Amino acid sequence: MTYEQMAYYYDLLMTEAPYDQWKSFTEAMIEQTKTSVSSIIDLGCGTGQITTRLAESGYHMTGVDYSSDMLTVAKQRADSERVPIQFIQQDLRMLEGFPLYDAAVSYCDVLNYITDEEELRTVFQRVAGLLRTGGLFIFDVHSLQHVHNYYKNQTFADVDDDVAYIWFCTPGEREGEMHHDVTFFAWDHSSGHYIRFDEYHHQRTYSIHFYRQLLDEAGFTIRHVSSDFLEENNAIDAESERLFITAAKRPDD
Repeated sequence: MTYEQMAYYYDLLMTEAPYDQWKSFTEAMIEQTKTSVSSIIDLGCGTGQITTRLAESGYHMTGVDYSSDMLTVAKQRADSERVPIQFIQQDLRMLEGFPLYDAAVSYCDVLNYITDEEELRTVFQRVAGLLRTGGLFIFDVHSLQHVHNYYKNQTFADVDDDVAYIWFCTPGEREGEMHHDVTFFAWDHSSGHYIRFDEYHHQRTYSIHFYRQLLDEAGFTIRHVSSDFLEENNAIDAESERLFITAAKRPDD
């Protein structure tokens, strides 16, 4: 999933995204776990909204994304904000060639695009390989309840002057699996009319138990689990939309 044309309209569609909360949550987890963090790698950085915010806070940032279009926008943002960020195009399932970092973050449903259990296991193992001993891995995912109650068999739409969309969400055959078919109409200033393009997105989320299992197998210890940006540990209930997990890399056995 490369986001293709959508990369150039992504920020218009995400104007209400809680980027400042993701930044604040990252810093809260660093403080709560009493972890010394100087370098952070942002996995699935998209257009660099979170990456840039963390760089502005003084962290040495690397942003990784599979989409070259997203990275082009991210580089433009970093240049305009005059913050030094290294951006690298890689698939999260094949991460390699990086130095060791103090922390890795992956937000805004990035890991929900890893829809195969074995591939998610591989991603967690690759992330462990990026981190020094004690390094943090902080990420979020959709909760199973939210997928079931809010997304499945739903239609969403929005209209703005520059971009409009209609989004159909259908369930997959496996628990927590979703297929998204999205049609966009974007205003093209050069031609003076709207252009249409279509995107297909495939997501899946899993139980907290399964995430815990894979993290343990990859050499992580869970330090904090919550939902919806709550900083209190184990703050999860049946209405939780987004789960947050913070894990630390264990010393080698």
